[in-house]
Amino acid sequence: MTLDVKWMGIDMGECLMDVTPRRGHLLTGDTAKALSRPESSASAYHRWRVLIEKYGSLPVVLERHKIELLGYVFDDDPAAGEVFLGVEQEYLALAPGAHEALSYLREEGIELSVVTAARTSPGPMDDSCEFRFLERHDVLKYFEALVTPRGRMRIADRAVDTRYEGTSKEDGTIYDVLAEDLNARGISPGEAAMMGDKEWADITPAKKRGFKTILYTGYIYRGPTEADMVIERFSDLRDNVRYGGKAVGGRPAANRMGATG
Repeated sequence: MTLDVKWMGIDMGECLMDVTPRRGHLLTGDTAKALSRPESSASAYHRWRVLIEKYGSLPVVLERHKIELLGYVFDDDPAAGEVFLGVEQEYLALAPGAHEALSYLREEGIELSVVTAARTSPGPMDDSCEFRFLERHDVLKYFEALVTPRGRMRIADRAVDTRYEGTSKEDGTIYDVLAEDLNARGISPGEAAMMGDKEWADITPAKKRGFKTILYTGYIYRGPTEADMVIERFSDLRDNVRYGGKAVGGRPAANRMGATG
């Protein structure tokens, strides 16, 4: 099966971003040391665990409650946010084969956006964990926009569309706004795909809005899926996804690496 699309959204954590090296005791310990408070490492990690117990999982804490985490764990130290964001990057990796796959998709002419559930981060969107990660791993150049519940930031000029503020992947409202935007640009949801690892956030709500869907199982497979396609490696995209628009002069009409949308 091959998916023909003009636009594709890609999830961050446990999809584009390999979070398996990220461990609480490492993040709290390194941050405490960088703040010149190594003696506070044990108490900081204890508070870290308290928040995980409160909200259920580390991804939920980091995506939805990062500002609360930084204040509670590090005693409202104003320097903690910047230090933590720097330390965090040391424990995040790019998914194997992502560079090559993203390059292929853009050469095909498919527009790419990161679509993440991350709701909170200290500072502006272009200083967030997600933005820093894309820059650090030299993949920012492949993406048109960073789409989050904080807003949709256009990469080219950092302009933020606030219509996305307060939306959610889980309840599907972020896909409602995405569908509206894409339709305004002549791209129907059926000509777009969402790729992610979570059925309840990346697959089911996007599919209900008419998007094609790709489940990524490179880190974890959570069970039965309604996704149109299941892949284990980013390299699988080369054989299974192609540009779905009209070709001009032997190349896709939408092939524009500098697209801003």
